[in-house]
Amino acid sequence: MKISAQATILLGAFLLLAGCGEDKTPEPVNLTQRQASLYQASCHTCHTVPETGAPQSHDLAAWKPRVAQGEDTLLDHILNGFNGMPPLGQCIECSREDFIALTRFMAAPAPKDTEETKQ
Repeated sequence: MKISAQATILLGAFLLLAGCGEDKTPEPVNLTQRQASLYQASCHTCHTVPETGAPQSHDLAAWKPRVAQGEDTLLDHILNGFNGMPPLGQCIECSREDFIALTRFMAAPAPKDTEETKQ
């Protein structure tokens, strides 16, 4: 059975686009030991207490519209404060990379092996 070059190209394009537009659940994010300490010291207080109004850690529905704004916007909100969040999220020792990792961690499902998921 011979397949024309045009049919092969169309089939390839279809297969590449097959996954487009799907809402995929993000993979859990693991923090380094240092970042886990930063999370406990700075993020945990607000992002695990619903009464604060902060998006709760690992609440995918709450984080989805925030993540959709892009990392640059989220980083700007972290650095400069936004609504009830204080500038730097009260983490003066956090680097840009730490903020991104911590945000990705909170916006993703909880890792299976963390103490937080056992509570």
